[in-house]
Amino acid sequence: MKLDVITLDGGKAGSVDLDDALFGLDPRADILHRVVRWQRAKAQAGTHSTLTRAEVSYSTKKIYKQKGTGGARHGSKKAPIFRHGGVVKGPTPRSHAHDLPKKFRALGLKHALSAKATTGNLIVLENAVMAEAKTGMLAKVAKELGWKRVLIIDGAEVDANFAKAARNIDGIDVLPSMGANVYDILKRDTLIITRAGVEALEARLK
Repeated sequence: MKLDVITLDGGKAGSVDLDDALFGLDPRADILHRVVRWQRAKAQAGTHSTLTRAEVSYSTKKIYKQKGTGGARHGSKKAPIFRHGGVVKGPTPRSHAHDLPKKFRALGLKHALSAKATTGNLIVLENAVMAEAKTGMLAKVAKELGWKRVLIIDGAEVDANFAKAARNIDGIDVLPSMGANVYDILKRDTLIITRAGVEALEARLK
């Protein structure tokens, strides 16, 4: 697959041949779903917790006498049937992470890249380098190029000035090639990859 390369000022900088093994697949929703689910489960805090009847703060005194009341027999106000009582089988702190083979995760990334290429939402940028870290300057460039909700993937390292300029612009996110992941790619409308980013991704996913 051949794609035109643009510069930050909107000019053309030739073209690039994209590997069909990464950008030319027929995207499968089931693969993308599994990888996104794995990512989100791994990121989930899992700090949810409830108090059992052994943990709630309450008096341990028998609430009323055993016989003669005409009501049911009860010994503790901590019982789950009472208001403010303990919770039965409630959530406890745990990890939601589950395993997913490394090869399958790489396959998911390939399908995410192909999904953007197939829908025409993939842009190749010559480089993401700025002489000064000027947010206003980058915001103007983004407006002229029509970038609204975009993810920019650079090479091994992101230019410090570019990253700093993009930091305060809503809708623009920047990642190095090793940070490229399925969830972030699918979450944005447009995927922008620099030449260095294309080379790094092809080397990583070969």
